[in-house]
Amino acid sequence: MPIKLPSFRPRRDAYPPDLWTKCPSCGEMLFNKQLDKVLRVCPSCGHHFRLSAAARLDLVLDHGSFAERDGGLESEDPLGFVDQKGYPDRIAAAQLATGMRDAAVWGTGLVDGRPVAICVMDFGFMGGSMGAVVGEKVTRATEHALAERIPLIVVSASGGARMQEGTLSLMQLAKTVSALERLRAAGVPFVSILTDPTTGGVFASYAVLGDVNIAEPNALIGFAGARVSAGTIAQELPPGFQRSEFLYEHGFLDLVVHRSALRDEVVGLLRYLVARPQPVVEVIEGEPLALPNFRPFSFLTNLAERVLPPESAPAAPPNGNGAGPGTPPTPTPSTSGPRESSTSPPAEEAPRG
Repeated sequence: MPIKLPSFRPRRDAYPPDLWTKCPSCGEMLFNKQLDKVLRVCPSCGHHFRLSAAARLDLVLDHGSFAERDGGLESEDPLGFVDQKGYPDRIAAAQLATGMRDAAVWGTGLVDGRPVAICVMDFGFMGGSMGAVVGEKVTRATEHALAERIPLIVVSASGGARMQEGTLSLMQLAKTVSALERLRAAGVPFVSILTDPTTGGVFASYAVLGDVNIAEPNALIGFAGARVSAGTIAQELPPGFQRSEFLYEHGFLDLVVHRSALRDEVVGLLRYLVARPQPVVEVIEGEPLALPNFRPFSFLTNLAERVLPPESAPAAPPNGNGAGPGTPPTPTPSTSGPRESSTSPPAEEAPRG
């Protein structure tokens, strides 16, 4: 009877997906907890994994400073679109997987103590596609930054416009660009952060309109795919086409920043572009404003003391006669003779003859 030897082939469940992640660049198996500690960047090859919107907010903003706005906005089904699934079913599945209402979240927060308006996209929600809700949130974030005159930060991660909404999704390109043009005319800073991937309608609209455009290493950035682009121009594309380093070398991006240095880079930019807000002094009604040590003409006194020479005061004599110490007082001669004391006896009268 033949002996059956045990199989040493790895089982399919040898690497549980909730514990390990395989790097798509170098193939190394990475422990998820360790990967989270290094901001989901492969320690072997430097590959930047995609982050959720919540992780992006924690990376850029001061801890606990984010306040979400318009969190209840949800996409509708204006076209009754159905492919393999109905559009409402796809929305519900994406909400269950990501915990978000749609592919973008916006609100206010602090970066190194400076208030900002921020909008972050999540590629995990239907590929980060831009529909009416995403366009509305980007526009509202821009309008809030304009009204409060605070910097705007947009983190893009999208495959383009959402086809399930048709023309309504394409309209968001013009809508968001119009709001950003008003922001630019008012001189309010806009920092755009492009992550992997930023393509399609998002790339063609607001993602590349920042005063400073920052990208993560090796991020896919472009309008159409490389195969479509090569077929359109009937030419072979250069190596690294549509990667962030290629775009930086050709002047399309301002910075390519490693994820670990991204927050410090944003802080440095805002220090240069925006002054830190000063605390407001609350004045109680009825009480005068205290001005300590206020002398309205003190600058004239200080100027006179610097320009005019000091006056030399005469030294006071120790004995009061100005002749120096130890000198007895000098009698003053009188031409009219000695004066009689008021206590001397009166002179006798001459006898009358």
